[in-house]
Amino acid sequence: MRDVIVACDFSSAEEVLAFLDRFAGCERKPFVKIGMELYYAAGPEIVREIKRRGHKIFLDLKLHDIPNTVKKTMRVLSNLDVDMTNLHAAGTIEMMKAALEGLTRTDGTRPILIAVTQLTSTSEERMQKELLINASIADTIAHYAANAKEAGLDGVVCSPLEASVVKQKCGDGFIAVTPGIRFADAAKDDQVRITTPARAKEIGSDYIVVGRPITAAEDPVAAYNRCVEEYI
Repeated sequence: MRDVIVACDFSSAEEVLAFLDRFAGCERKPFVKIGMELYYAAGPEIVREIKRRGHKIFLDLKLHDIPNTVKKTMRVLSNLDVDMTNLHAAGTIEMMKAALEGLTRTDGTRPILIAVTQLTSTSEERMQKELLINASIADTIAHYAANAKEAGLDGVVCSPLEASVVKQKCGDGFIAVTPGIRFADAAKDDQVRITTPARAKEIGSDYIVVGRPITAAEDPVAAYNRCVEEYI
């Protein structure tokens, strides 16, 4: 199952397609994350185009609304044939159950559905002070993961530092998708809870999400291959 997902956080279809063109001759096509920036700029057609090019897609829109709205939105997204999508675990078990119902097609198939626990840019201090969550960040993430499992979801998004906590709470079969990945010799940027691809593998991440260390690299293909080598 282990795979590297490349966060294609570009602001236009032209940019992301030019980036993916650099992998045209590669045997391994990257698993691509389409986030809010690109989706809001280029719409659902960019999802269809990248899918036509043979890439797996993680549609990272982090839905968070009342259960009925999320259910209807997931029903729309289910028609895009993505491989993975997500929502915020903070939306409650009821919302996550509604999302799962909406995402499941009439033939019973659906993409992988995961819940965001806490963003990797959120420190424990900020979570407690600004969000008034008084538990530790590890306990909060474990609790959110347990809620996601109860709702029937496949896994969660968490920092690699909490992947082992999620596995202990929810079992090895519960997926941990971990952003906040940086090479040992790279800048942290705006991430707080981060680690390297090799360490994420040791901790138990099932998928790692890597953005700027690949997309902003002088040679993105080499950076991607390095990440795959260190992680897979």
